[in-house]
Amino acid sequence: MQSGSAITAEIMAEAGYDALMIDLEHGPGDIMSTIHQIHAMKGKIAVPFSRAPWNDFVQIKRILDSGVYGLLVPYVNTKEEAQAAVEAVLYPKEGIRGVAGSPRAAHYENKAMEYLHTANEEVYLMIAVETPDSVANLDEILTIERLDGIFIGSMDLATNMGYFGNPKAEAVQDAIKIVEQKVLTAGKVLSTVAGNWEDAQKKYEKGYQLVFFFSDTTSLGTAARTQLTHFTTWNY
Repeated sequence: MQSGSAITAEIMAEAGYDALMIDLEHGPGDIMSTIHQIHAMKGKIAVPFSRAPWNDFVQIKRILDSGVYGLLVPYVNTKEEAQAAVEAVLYPKEGIRGVAGSPRAAHYENKAMEYLHTANEEVYLMIAVETPDSVANLDEILTIERLDGIFIGSMDLATNMGYFGNPKAEAVQDAIKIVEQKVLTAGKVLSTVAGNWEDAQKKYEKGYQLVFFFSDTTSLGTAARTQLTHFTTWNY
């Protein structure tokens, strides 16, 4: 969900996806547009996820207070940074998330204690592996028990390895294989993006459990170009 649109969130939720990732790192949205998108998803099976703009406990607090149940924190390179993300997600004494019954996540104090007592167990946390440093430090990162999953940001990883926008480079693929093996061995959830369903299917067969393969912006662009091709190649 990269457009910040409640309408596309509603369309995607109506389609029956398991999870929708509201992108606050690269998308134009803010907290209010996040809330509007969650409103549009309400009552459907899709779980609201969000990609945070940064590993910042203030921004993470606000995103969680909006009512998302899954969080992806980008650009985490060390065990210390991963631990900081974990602590930002959890209420004390396990973490440092600010406690308030008034936000949307806590039902505006209508069911505040119900949420506050269960949020530490229910909120799902992934961090993104996007640099050679994060690959090198992955063994230590995976020792963090409360970390639920690892998201492989293949485009950033390739670029940070010196292969600008080319995740298919052999060295990048070798690094990705290392991450895949270590994450699955550690029993964490393995996640990434896929270009289409066929790509996603291959990843599921390799052991990935959470694959994001459709976008309310780029997938629309692909569909638009495909349809336009029919017109420009039509002999009339």
